[in-house]
Amino acid sequence: MQRREFLAGSIAAGAGLLLPGQASAAESRVATKSASQCLEGETKTMSFEQPKLPYAEDALAPYISKEQMFYHYEKHHAGYFTKLNGLVEGKPEAEMPLRELVVQAEGGVFNNAAQAWNHSFFWNCMSPSDGGGQPKGALADAIERDFGSLKQFQEQFAQLATTLFGSGWAWLASDKQGKLEILPMSNAGTPLKDGKEPVLTLDVWEHAYYIDYRNERNRFAEGFWDVVNWDFAQKCYSDATA
Repeated sequence: MQRREFLAGSIAAGAGLLLPGQASAAESRVATKSASQCLEGETKTMSFEQPKLPYAEDALAPYISKEQMFYHYEKHHAGYFTKLNGLVEGKPEAEMPLRELVVQAEGGVFNNAAQAWNHSFFWNCMSPSDGGGQPKGALADAIERDFGSLKQFQEQFAQLATTLFGSGWAWLASDKQGKLEILPMSNAGTPLKDGKEPVLTLDVWEHAYYIDYRNERNRFAEGFWDVVNWDFAQKCYSDATA
C-alpha cells in the first residue's frame, strides 16, 4: 500500500521528516505519487487512497471546528476517493499516479480525481502549530514583487476567494519562471490543468465552511491567514522553480 509523508510545514517525497496524522477516525489512506512536487507519495498498487490528516481534526479550532473538519474530511474528501475508485476500477486509469490522472482526465473522472488531490493539498496549506505569520525567503520576495506587498496579496486573495461565483478554489500558483498569480477556479479547477504549480489554496466550496461560518465566506477567507502554512507554500514554490 502506498504511503504519504507529511513534512513539518510541507510534504516532500522521499525526504523524511514525517509529520504524523492524528486523531482522525478514518484509516490511514494515502493519495498517489506525483513526481518531484511538494505533494508526493510512493508507488501505488491498486486503488487511490485518501491520506491521513497531518493534524488532529480539532487542531485548527476555532478557525475550523472539529465538526466542520469531520464532515469535510471524512465525508466529502473521502467520498471523492470512493467515487474515483468506482469510476476507474478495472481501467488503465486505476494504475496512474493521481497527479497525472488529474492532468489527463476529463469529465467525472477529472472531477473526482481533482477534488481528491486538491483536498490533500489543501490540508497541508494550514498548520495548527506554526501557522500564520509571514512567508520568508524566495516566496516572500516573489509575493512582494508580483503583488506589491504581503498585505496587498492577502487582500486580493481573500477578495477573489470570497467573490468566486458558486463553488471552487482560490489558488496561488507559479509558472516555471517563478511568477506568481492568484487563480480563482470553479468546481474542481486546479492550476495543474494549465501547466502551473500550486503553491497555496483555499477551498471555498460551501462544505468547507458552512457549519462554522454559514454564508459568511468572507470571514472564512480572512481567517485563513491565521493558520496558513507558509513553510509548505515555500516548499511548493521552491519545487515549482527548481
